[in-house]
Amino acid sequence: MSDLILDDVCISYGQHHAVCHLSGAFKKGSLTAIAGSNGAGKSTLVKAIMGELPLTRGRIKRGSLRNQDIAYLPQTADINRQFPISVYDLVSLGTWTETGAFGRLSDSSQANIAKALQRVAVTGVEQRQIQSLSAGQFQRILFARLLLQDAQVIILDEPFTAVDEKTTLDLIHLIKQWHQEGRTVIAVLHDIEQIQQYFPSTLYLARESVFWGDSKSAFSSTHRAQARILTDYWDNATQNKEINEVALP
Repeated sequence: MSDLILDDVCISYGQHHAVCHLSGAFKKGSLTAIAGSNGAGKSTLVKAIMGELPLTRGRIKRGSLRNQDIAYLPQTADINRQFPISVYDLVSLGTWTETGAFGRLSDSSQANIAKALQRVAVTGVEQRQIQSLSAGQFQRILFARLLLQDAQVIILDEPFTAVDEKTTLDLIHLIKQWHQEGRTVIAVLHDIEQIQQYFPSTLYLARESVFWGDSKSAFSSTHRAQARILTDYWDNATQNKEINEVALP
């Protein structure tokens, strides 16, 4: 497994700079939260890491990591829950690296699907359509799919939004197990108390990096003040259309 290294990463939507001059590394085996206010660039960054968005500048170095070595859970709002697919079929998509797009599920794959559903405490609903599930049940089966992917790097974008406390704690337990297994886990989160309790490292974003390091130090009054200054700076630059003055060199 390799580190994920960000080298002067900049990401823009047209003339809107969403992430600016970000450098650092998600060390292999690390457990990192990405935090910041709305519009800070958190989801934009993880989409760029996944290759869904192009970089305006800089590089993301994956080392020996292949596409199949990275698993990604987008925000629930980005997933079409009206798509006619059963719980079992959705979870089974996590076996695609083994079976291919249209391959037949082997006996071992079927056994692994059953184990994954047991680990997320969702059984007896395998043939139900996903739109019939509660928010907590749906998030659990998405984590079951991640379990089957068996990836070295796991990226989660707001995994606990609209999820009940019991489900959140169960899923955090799974995340801690992944961390103990030496996997790299990156999660976009908003709850500061949750971050400081369960995530050792934090990348605090305000389009630029405010802080990247120990979560206990991430949200100091100094860092919060810096985040507000950066947020105001970039918001004002966009609102006043002063793009030429803040354009990337």
